[in-house]
Amino acid sequence: MNGIQVIEGEVRELIRRRRLDPVGDRASLHSLVHDVVQDYEERTLHGGLEPLGDRDVATRSVLDSVLGFGALQQYLDDPTIEEIWLNDPNRVFVARHGVSELTPTILTEHDVRNLVERMLKPSGRRVDLSSPFVDATLPDGSRLHVAIPDVTPGRWYINIRKFVARAHSLDDLVTLGSLNRHAAQFLRAAVASGLNILVTGGTQAGKTTMLNCLAAAIPPTERVVSCEEVFELKLNLRDWAALQCRQPSLEGTGEIPLRRLVKEALRMRPSRIIVGEVRQEESLDLLIAMNSGLPGMASLHANSAREALVKMCTLPLLAGPNVGSQFVMPTVASSIDLIVHVGLERDGKRVVREIAAVPGRFEGSVIELAELFVRRDGELVRGEGFPPHQERFARAGYDVADLLGDRR
Repeated sequence: MNGIQVIEGEVRELIRRRRLDPVGDRASLHSLVHDVVQDYEERTLHGGLEPLGDRDVATRSVLDSVLGFGALQQYLDDPTIEEIWLNDPNRVFVARHGVSELTPTILTEHDVRNLVERMLKPSGRRVDLSSPFVDATLPDGSRLHVAIPDVTPGRWYINIRKFVARAHSLDDLVTLGSLNRHAAQFLRAAVASGLNILVTGGTQAGKTTMLNCLAAAIPPTERVVSCEEVFELKLNLRDWAALQCRQPSLEGTGEIPLRRLVKEALRMRPSRIIVGEVRQEESLDLLIAMNSGLPGMASLHANSAREALVKMCTLPLLAGPNVGSQFVMPTVASSIDLIVHVGLERDGKRVVREIAAVPGRFEGSVIELAELFVRRDGELVRGEGFPPHQERFARAGYDVADLLGDRR
């Protein structure tokens, strides 16, 4: 047992004796750790104990173990790291600026299980043989996903997706080079005019960040209700109610799926509804809400705006055998107004790849799509299409021709 482990054991014993709360008594615990480290160093002068080396490193390591999440805390504290994942205890990876790298951190199976238990404790969620997957939110807002055997080959898989928000508005995205000012001006007007917007892209493409930035353009007089699997959206709005799903209990009861949240949100007097990510049959309820005159936004995994439309025509069919394509197709065409497709480039940069409009027309099984902005030669340029509902822009005080730069 090395010096840090000895100190950590002594600190934990003192915490139990003094009945300190690691969450509420952080200042006292900081002082306690510094005192124990100092006492240990004094005892090493008399021999018999392993010297600490760097005192500051030892103190930080003990604080991370007692107050934080052990060896992973350094990555949670690093603002340049966006995601952390474990394939097995001695292979800990991080994504920095969109690029993955293997870290030198080596854990034991006991460390991994202890970390998962501590991470899940604040949320009240669980993971066991009856429920081998779990999604939860860490105290700092990071999203945690855990998978355990027997759905994994004997190892515990952990993914921690941090919400490293470098952009809080469309202007911030312009500064970062994700889109140009022309497109940002149009999207800001589209949100203010109440158009229904679908944000699409792959994993880590920046869909949640784009949703947050679009939501920043919502007029302050509106009431927004958001629905998510776990809390990820960080909306800076005056009137915002956030809902998240709930796992079933040990008896298999009490589960609250995303579809239930969408239905309940409609009873909360929303001026606008936001669904963090559409995956299954909740898409039907969202489409019905949008089609009834309630503006909405959502994100969706898709490889392009065209594929997003196809997916939105397929997901509602999961709601039941009484839902057919003859109903879904025209509902999608009339409900979704804009699709903002984002992507992650090879260098880790997140960009808007296309902004497309859905005019509302379809033929057979194909819904018409109009290109408003497309990326060519690395630049987001004006396409040839026009957005629907130009009367909504006019009521909000915008001229579509001016927004799109088509005024001659």
